[in-house]
Amino acid sequence: MVVSHIDEVKAVKMQIPGAEKAWKKVCISLEQGWDGYVMRVFELEPGGKTPLHTHTWPHINYFLQGEGTLFLNGKENNVKEGSFSYVPSNATHQMINRGDTVFRFICIVPEEGEA
Repeated sequence: MVVSHIDEVKAVKMQIPGAEKAWKKVCISLEQGWDGYVMRVFELEPGGKTPLHTHTWPHINYFLQGEGTLFLNGKENNVKEGSFSYVPSNATHQMINRGDTVFRFICIVPEEGEA
């Protein structure tokens, strides 16, 4: 069991090619007792983005703060606080901060997505 606050989770700068001004916080995983899944919070600074990429696992997102664009299989989707999405396995996708504040969202993946 875990009860915590996002401010207590260490942010790790994303170092993968194509990521810019992007940070990740792993909130709940096997380490906290959640077998099979991982909940992360991503923060994209103004002008920040994740790389355009694909992978074999799905994920769900819930957008907490700011506004941005989710590119999903060639379609541009505007998202903001309160929006949510499901990104299927093998879908090409990318997140981009389109605002002037931090764009923050939850991303839940199967544990192989956090390997």
